[in-house]
Amino acid sequence: MTTVTLFIASVASFLVLFLSPATAFAVYLTSLIIYPSFLVVRLGPLDISVGRIVVAILLLRCLCSIDIRKKFVWHRLDSWILFGWILSFTIPMVSSVVPLMQKLEQQSGAMMDTFFAYFVARYCITSRDGMVAVIKWIGIVMVPLACLGIIEATTGWQPFRALVRFCPWAEQIPPADMRHGFYRAVGPLVHPILFGTTFVLFLPMIYYLRNERGKWRPLGFFLSITASIGALTSMAAGPWVMLITTIVCLTLERFKNWTKPLIIFLICSVIGVGIISNRSFYHVIATYTNPLGGSGWHRAKLMDLAIEHFDEWWLAGYGGRPIGWGLSLGMGWTDVTNEYIMFGVKYGMLGVIALVGVLVSSLLKVQRLHNTTDDPKLKSFYWALGSIVVVLMISFNTCAFFGQAFTLFYCILGMIGSAGCMLPGCNKVLRLNS
Repeated sequence: MTTVTLFIASVASFLVLFLSPATAFAVYLTSLIIYPSFLVVRLGPLDISVGRIVVAILLLRCLCSIDIRKKFVWHRLDSWILFGWILSFTIPMVSSVVPLMQKLEQQSGAMMDTFFAYFVARYCITSRDGMVAVIKWIGIVMVPLACLGIIEATTGWQPFRALVRFCPWAEQIPPADMRHGFYRAVGPLVHPILFGTTFVLFLPMIYYLRNERGKWRPLGFFLSITASIGALTSMAAGPWVMLITTIVCLTLERFKNWTKPLIIFLICSVIGVGIISNRSFYHVIATYTNPLGGSGWHRAKLMDLAIEHFDEWWLAGYGGRPIGWGLSLGMGWTDVTNEYIMFGVKYGMLGVIALVGVLVSSLLKVQRLHNTTDDPKLKSFYWALGSIVVVLMISFNTCAFFGQAFTLFYCILGMIGSAGCMLPGCNKVLRLNS
């Protein structure tokens, strides 16, 4: 598989060097979505995936191009991303117990998956046409991926799962999992939660295509339905809850006056549930709001353990040492299915603050842009981006991203960072809102 990986990386790298920046970014996104990140090229101790090769070349192209660099304007969100990356690099380097060279290898790979991915999006998307072109491209890529999900869910044939045997660090091929009579589709991400999440992450932007002219209006609806079906094929509660939340957020676009009363109602409900049930509200939510049953109790117990062991991780995480909560969870190891807690046990409270800061800054940026324009189509676009951030804020309580899904998360943050390019006279607006 090394030869195949090198070939795909070479083709994608050639394309990102010569295509327009926005199209080059779409090629990079496609390489992340359709090719597993566990199929790597080994160079000594380094494991280099297709995505890392392509993003390095694309970022180098952006930095070497004066035309691309001069369109870049620094934003507050960029500062939060930089702050988060500095933390994620320095804290493990100081506190982790793993050998120095292994630290450098891990952190350099993480930098390419997050920091590079974000700024490639920021550099490459500089116009409305470029943003829409990327969304159209991804919407089309989701079609064969959803078809694969349907095949996997109904037949159990999962071709990418078999490729795990070529992964250098995999000990065994995980068996196909079933739920309610269907196999849980995994696709190129080889994990049902991450597979379903990939569709939901891009669904609001794909749904925006209904505002485009000509054939893209009906295609926008068709591609949105296709992406929704793709999420459902994962048969995972996390993506299903994300999909339901996304549909609610997109529906509220037509009933914006209901948004504030709904938020107030939810806050009052949380307080009321805690008082009436005499237990933490997240235990009640985990018990009664899981559409597929599953391990909602695990998420609730994980939050209890994070609070109970706060004094162990708040300063700098666990430094690469075993977390040790597994016995309390009925497991031999600690499965941290919460992105906020994951940042905490890795980087301490500063890591949690950085993640929350990125999400809040993204939401505030989208809100400012939404309030800046009077164009209903642009308002719809910014509402879609805001829906993505809200869904992520909620879903991070029930799942932790890794592999391609984590990189796609940073790509979407980069698209949010460049969202001001949709506005007329965007350079002036971007400076006013930076």
